[in-house]
Amino acid sequence: MVASRKSRDILYVGVDGGGSKCRASIFDADNRLLGTGVSGPANPLHGYAQTIDSIVRSAALAVAEAGLPAETLGELVAGVGLAGVNMPRLYNEMLAWAHPFKQMFLTTDQHSACLGAHRGGDGAVIIAGTGSVGYAWTGGRKVIVGGHGFPHGDKGSGAWLGMEAIKYVLMVMDGLAENSMLSREVQKALGTDDPYDVIEMMAGKPSSQYARLAVPVVECAEANCPVAASIMRDGADYISDLADKLMESRPPRLAMIGGLAPRLKPWLKPHVAEKMSDPLDPPELGCVYFAQQSLAALADGDAKVAEESDSKALFG
Repeated sequence: MVASRKSRDILYVGVDGGGSKCRASIFDADNRLLGTGVSGPANPLHGYAQTIDSIVRSAALAVAEAGLPAETLGELVAGVGLAGVNMPRLYNEMLAWAHPFKQMFLTTDQHSACLGAHRGGDGAVIIAGTGSVGYAWTGGRKVIVGGHGFPHGDKGSGAWLGMEAIKYVLMVMDGLAENSMLSREVQKALGTDDPYDVIEMMAGKPSSQYARLAVPVVECAEANCPVAASIMRDGADYISDLADKLMESRPPRLAMIGGLAPRLKPWLKPHVAEKMSDPLDPPELGCVYFAQQSLAALADGDAKVAEESDSKALFG
């Protein structure tokens, strides 16, 4: 649970970084929100420089919204949860960063999101946003399912929905699939009905670019377009399978978060939807819980325990 011994003058910044955006929120020692800032993507797999720029920008914006002096940035204890740092190389690169904070505690966005969803306690979480992943933290042990990255993984995510829409629209343009509400809406979003324009437009683009096309998929599915509904159902079935796998570790709670989560929930298998609880706190506060737990371990004079706990959360 969250550390009970907290210095009254500590200010924390929780930084939640993913493939589409980075959100930073400043909290006082009683976990009261003071200010929030949002900037660009913060997944080091897709760019180290972009990631550190997004972290600093979002934190500086949060400082400004809180009405604090700019130099407060250097007084903050940062809990940072990032996509991509489950890979040891990227974790070590980010850990070596000469950050501007007083202290920084780094973990995965999966672990921090889970801590937030269950107010610092045990539980399981499914992240359904630009990417997708399932994560459980129970009794100090983790279970992770999926999260292999776009395009070879992240099924059921916004990026995957967008990619499926592109594949379908290209088949329509070639006369190999029937036109539908979805194909018309996607072509409208792309501004073209030429397959070569689509290829040039989307080739080599990051997952966030594909995730933008999840919007017409979801809206058309909700309007009973059979093609869009089929794509949505396929993705939701995968997310339901993630949930079933996570529940094998018997976590006390299961939650789903991410920009796609509320639109995806009605498409889940009924037995999974029934188990879903609302997240108790946002991922940024989960990052703060992680920083508080790490500080508590250090205050107890056991840096080795803190290090081993961080390593277990990251790499098993």
